[in-house]
Amino acid sequence: MASYTVHYKFSQRFNFPAQEVYRWCTDFQAGDIALMNEKGKRRVRRINEDTLVLTDTLIGEWGEVTKRRLVRLYPELLFWTNTRLSADGRYSQFLYQIVPEGEERSRLDFTGSQVYYGGEKPTADRIASMAEELSKEDSRAWKALAMAMEKDLSR
Repeated sequence: MASYTVHYKFSQRFNFPAQEVYRWCTDFQAGDIALMNEKGKRRVRRINEDTLVLTDTLIGEWGEVTKRRLVRLYPELLFWTNTRLSADGRYSQFLYQIVPEGEERSRLDFTGSQVYYGGEKPTADRIASMAEELSKEDSRAWKALAMAMEKDLSR
């Protein structure tokens, strides 16, 4: 089956040190879906200290969608990957790097590579439009996560 990939990226700033942000971001929990202002549930299966499988079932106006992901942690680099295992978008990969910005601030640099299957490859303009929409959608979730982090880490 034919496929194509849409690449996109964004950054999200945080008012906390990089190590603290990395720990918060990679402490995967069942309640994380709500922190992203989504409806659904998350199941976390830890394979070992740096590998886990997330199964997210999201509920929206389109119905229910389950996304299964392999997550690999690289704490020494403040980096992690998320590779889609479920049929929808299989083998799409998402890269997350926490970058220090001084002692008390940091940012997430996100890079997404969303794989689509079937049909003809869209025009370059259409792919650019898709990348922009994916970036907006994913950055909205990270803005919500940044607000939740602010509440958690300010205590």
